[in-house]
Amino acid sequence: MKGIILDAELRTAGSKKSLASLRKSGKIPAVFYGKNIEAESIAVSSKAFISIVETSGANAVVYLNFKDGKKPAIIKSLQRDVLSQNPIHVDFQAVSLKDKVEVFVPLHIEGVADGVKNFGGVMEFIVREVEVEALPEDIPQKISVDVGALGIGDRITIADLPKMEGVKYLQDISTLIVHVVAVTLTKEEKSSAGAEGEEATQPEVISKGKKDKENEESAVTTGTSSSSGTKK
Repeated sequence: MKGIILDAELRTAGSKKSLASLRKSGKIPAVFYGKNIEAESIAVSSKAFISIVETSGANAVVYLNFKDGKKPAIIKSLQRDVLSQNPIHVDFQAVSLKDKVEVFVPLHIEGVADGVKNFGGVMEFIVREVEVEALPEDIPQKISVDVGALGIGDRITIADLPKMEGVKYLQDISTLIVHVVAVTLTKEEKSSAGAEGEEATQPEVISKGKKDKENEESAVTTGTSSSSGTKK
């Protein structure tokens, strides 16, 4: 991945009010640091930075253009506004194009799993980025994962990711990335479904209580009464 030039200017570390004013002027406060380089507070164009991230990704090599020359760097940390998602602060790490670096690369899911499309399964995305080691200009913008052939019970691990020249995956190869599982009912759902089924198939039973039985017996039995007279 080729580097992109981004103008940078030194700034004085300031208060929240001064940072807000800087952002309002169309710039993003940032920090530039690296091996044997003292951290410097800088500012870059918000518009230019957003364009770089949208077109080249967050792992692009950026050549920060200072007054004394260009310095290659990668975006080590990016903070965004919670509501607008606009960048509000960036950490740039100086790099040597000859030394490998360790970075996280986002995963991009492609296709619809067969187990989801045709068998009602659910796809669970466990890992959304992976850590790799590569030369700065070999860092991929993203890694595509094709899930179209996954059936119920199938999975993709780091061992299944595409091999790329100059890129080494650092996590355990058995690390689960995505899998497709069957939909299962909870105990409460099973109990509810069973109860509804029983109600639908249960024959009607007419039962009589004690009072009903007593009333029935009194309706079919004629009672007799006797009176004792006095013989005269």
